[in-house]
Amino acid sequence: MVQVRDASEADAEACAAIYAPYVTGTAITFEIDPPNAAEMAGRIAKAQSTHAWLVAEDNDRVVGYAYGGPMKPRAAYRWSCEVSVYLEQGRRRTGAGRALYEALFARLTERGYRTAVAGMTLPNPASEGLHKSLGFNPIGTYENIGWKLDQWHDVHWVQRPLAVLPDPPTEPR
Repeated sequence: MVQVRDASEADAEACAAIYAPYVTGTAITFEIDPPNAAEMAGRIAKAQSTHAWLVAEDNDRVVGYAYGGPMKPRAAYRWSCEVSVYLEQGRRRTGAGRALYEALFARLTERGYRTAVAGMTLPNPASEGLHKSLGFNPIGTYENIGWKLDQWHDVHWVQRPLAVLPDPPTEPR
């Protein structure tokens, strides 16, 4: 049974290990060099300070993570966030991605965020299916936007509401 909890810097090495194969062997992320544990620790701390970063554990071993961060730097976007989820290879369709995202959405809603957006490199049927099943709606595709692994890739964007809150909105916490 997968357990979801808040991440800490102690999870950085495991998160870096999960992410590295996506960086080196796929176009799912457009990063070229995998971040080391120190870089990942910084990313975790930054996300925790403003949004959230969660990990999924199976038998006390980190097998996935999800996080939220700013959608764009302009002030008017501050109630929206970009979200991502990564699972250890071989963990797709196990419910871990859904569990991570549902817990992440709850955290982000508690902090006052209203909308989540996610981008996925195409084709990516697993990610497309997960996002659709969680209520994300398509908002557009950037065509031939990223060059990786000797070819151009499209990125499809989706969004979903996190919360309906009164206006004017209070500042996210």
